[in-house]
Amino acid sequence: MPDPIAVNSMFARIAGRYDTANRLLSGGIDLWWRRVLVRKVCARAPVDVLDLATGSGDVAFALARTLPKSVRITGMDFCQPMLDEAIAKQAGAPNGPGIRFLQGDGLALPVADASFDAVTVSFGLRNMADRHRALSEMRRALRPGGCVHVLEFSQPYGWFRPFYYFYLRRILPRFAGWITGDRNAYEYLNASIASYPDHVAMSEELARAGFRLIEVRRMTGGIVALHSGVA
Repeated sequence: MPDPIAVNSMFARIAGRYDTANRLLSGGIDLWWRRVLVRKVCARAPVDVLDLATGSGDVAFALARTLPKSVRITGMDFCQPMLDEAIAKQAGAPNGPGIRFLQGDGLALPVADASFDAVTVSFGLRNMADRHRALSEMRRALRPGGCVHVLEFSQPYGWFRPFYYFYLRRILPRFAGWITGDRNAYEYLNASIASYPDHVAMSEELARAGFRLIEVRRMTGGIVALHSGVA
């Protein structure tokens, strides 16, 4: 499992170029992945939403643009430099000023039981030192009938795997190193994706954490999966 100190340090180093790197390295398709997530959240009409591992706030801002202004959105991350990037973007984002950004650890959420109707985590669960504990904390934070939405890298379809891993191992670290000045961070990304569960195993992990009615949508050749489960 990832070392939280090393992960925090890594994201602190790349925080200022994180958004640019995401757009370029994904060819912009990360915007579509997040739109799919936001539509899934909106379909359940939540009142209180926690965006965990919010990073620079992309999902929190997308939720604020789409959900009614009355919805309370909290963006939480354990890396303060990433939160600083989100806060810097807040004033210019539609409905952005209404978002509350807080520092917090996904393994010990600083929130009361049953505080939210929806918890989202995008490309952040993979970086947590104990996935079961993190998922259990998300379930604790949800009201009965609330929903967790996990958007994360996954294992691609078999035919696509050789091409995808060639990109991850040979191209992405060099390109990302040029963009961010930190090639090691994206070599970690490669390793963390390779060791992450596929969509079936991830569904089983959600079930073990107590979630039910689990749904999964695989996207872009299976390299990303959106899992949803009800508390």
